[in-house]
Amino acid sequence: MTETTAKKTKKKRPEYKKKRVIVPSITAIILILLGIGTAIHSTYYQSTDDAFVEGRLISVAPRVSGPVINLLVDDNDEIETGQLILEIDPSDYEVKLHQTEAKLEEAKAKLNVTERQIEEGGSNVQQSYEDINSTKSKLDFAQTDHKRYTDMYKEGIVSKQEYDNSTTHYTVALANHKASEEKSKAMKSALASNKAKAQAVEAEIKKLEAEVEQAKLDLSYTKIYAPQSGMVSARSVEKGNYLQIGQPVMQIVPKNVWIVANFKENQLTYMKKGQKVSIKVDTYPNKRFNGHIDSIQRATGAKSSLFPPENAVGSYVKIVQRIPVKIVFDENIEDYNIVPGMSVVPKVKVK
Repeated sequence: MTETTAKKTKKKRPEYKKKRVIVPSITAIILILLGIGTAIHSTYYQSTDDAFVEGRLISVAPRVSGPVINLLVDDNDEIETGQLILEIDPSDYEVKLHQTEAKLEEAKAKLNVTERQIEEGGSNVQQSYEDINSTKSKLDFAQTDHKRYTDMYKEGIVSKQEYDNSTTHYTVALANHKASEEKSKAMKSALASNKAKAQAVEAEIKKLEAEVEQAKLDLSYTKIYAPQSGMVSARSVEKGNYLQIGQPVMQIVPKNVWIVANFKENQLTYMKKGQKVSIKVDTYPNKRFNGHIDSIQRATGAKSSLFPPENAVGSYVKIVQRIPVKIVFDENIEDYNIVPGMSVVPKVKVK
């Protein structure tokens, strides 16, 4: 038995030696072929797993404050543009609108009274001009007559009584003329005052009209409508909550989505707008979506950040930068649940 075992061992050793040579050789050949294939593939295609689905997240916030009296949507509801989604108690805004409208009507009534006073004042001023002309004519006549009687009295042609009568007529005519002039000045002053008052009231009316329009807007803002079609997300409001101006209450996620892929800078050598892209979405591993490059950002992701790096300060270590590339779908994806934030792997055909 021992000799038989030794013979078998001698037979197996050459086979074992052959395997030690063949297996590494085959492995090396496979690795070489894979390397060649990868090199060829990378020449024609560029891919990255640093890519995500992006979309617009529209934040909905009230433009007036107040308690919520009606909430018409819930999370993940599909809504259309212009659909009523939330109502704030309008009572305070209705009262304010009525008060402002009442003040406006009061100001308009005051303006009507002032305009009538201006019209009457204009007529009075015109009449005062006629009175001045009349008293001036009487004054001129009385002055001429008084001069004539004065001369005749000096010559002894007329009596002192006649002279005194002419003097009295002249004095009365002069007083009447001065009174008419003073009355005209007072009427013109009253007219100017009424005109200034009318201007002030007109300015008040314009102000109140603007306040009425603002009150109407505030009242309309108590009803919040969907600015775009999409799906409700991140709803943080309940019926009865008191909302402040600008307080986010929910988000609307439109159906329009795209991909932002962060390629390394050395992958962009032959990449350009319009190139075809094969898109793998992690949610649908057995499906390949078609797309194309829409645009390539004109700055690296680091440079576009809130605090870009300052490489001129301190020590420097070179890091391969990534450039955001926008990729859009070429096919209708409404039947698939592809939403912002999903991970994808795009493969761009660069040659």
